[in-house]
Amino acid sequence: MQIISRFVYGLACILLVSCGSKKKIPDVSTIQVSLQTIRFESAFFAIDTFSIDASIQKIFDTYPSFSKDFLFNILGSFQNPESVASSSKAFIGSYKNIYEESQKQFANFSAIEKEIKGGLTFVKYYFPNYKLPNKIITFIGPLNSYANILTTDNSLAIGLQLYLGKSYSLYQSEAVQTLYPNYISRRFEAAYIPVNCMKNVIDDIMLQQKSLNNSEELVAQMIEQGKRLYMIDAFLPNVADTLKTGYTKAQLEACEASEKNIWTFFVQNDLLFETDANRINTYVNDSPNTPEFGASSPGNIGMFIGWKIVKKWMLQDEKRTIQQLIQTPAKTIFEQAKYKP
Repeated sequence: MQIISRFVYGLACILLVSCGSKKKIPDVSTIQVSLQTIRFESAFFAIDTFSIDASIQKIFDTYPSFSKDFLFNILGSFQNPESVASSSKAFIGSYKNIYEESQKQFANFSAIEKEIKGGLTFVKYYFPNYKLPNKIITFIGPLNSYANILTTDNSLAIGLQLYLGKSYSLYQSEAVQTLYPNYISRRFEAAYIPVNCMKNVIDDIMLQQKSLNNSEELVAQMIEQGKRLYMIDAFLPNVADTLKTGYTKAQLEACEASEKNIWTFFVQNDLLFETDANRINTYVNDSPNTPEFGASSPGNIGMFIGWKIVKKWMLQDEKRTIQQLIQTPAKTIFEQAKYKP
């Protein structure tokens, strides 16, 4: 079923303009947020490898908390304290070029810091009791590490090794392409940093708010993803939807133009209440595309429909809050939204 491949992108653009509604962005000008950026990678790569034990001790003394996270969790290659020096020296030698590239591209981090700070200001508006991170810590970690952006000790730790631009030569190498194919590495752009920071904050908020999805059904998983997209939109109202969804502009426009067709596909194929993990993953996991919709479609197309359902539910009652959205079961949202594009 090659639905997306038959989209008329010109029509999509018209629909986006004519059917889009203006966002109601709250005034947050009186909310104060404190945030500073610490360039941990600069200190780490300045280690004197000829006096490495003393240099590493200085790192621990200067950044006591994050040094432990970085050396023992992010690098993840240390089984005992005695191996710290040798492993650090090896890492510095192997990642020197990546570090140097990061210093060129992120010589000035102020614009990104400002955008993250803006997002945190909206977080404070919607969740006044949430304890915001007050530091950004940048670092260079292993390319094959899970670490991209972490929340730790009132900080957002950002691994710059995965934000050097989609055209960065190393990302095109066979080894890195095995880890991060083009549909993933095309998002290794600095513009994604604020969005990914907010995703981490949202995960933390939802955990604290005890937002638990006990349903294994596809529609519930789509709505849970839709909740997160709705929150990103609230925290970063002026950021492009392509960055929030991870879709390309063409993919997003195609989804908007064929929203009804996508929904019809899920309904007619009895997929909404599907519980088979293998089938569900096709529609809610990151992937090159959604096979049934053609090579030009986005992966995780279920997220788009979940976002639409959540938007419909929130619009039904202007008094509904994001806190209510988080705590309302996905099944209830689905039943009450009566979504039908």
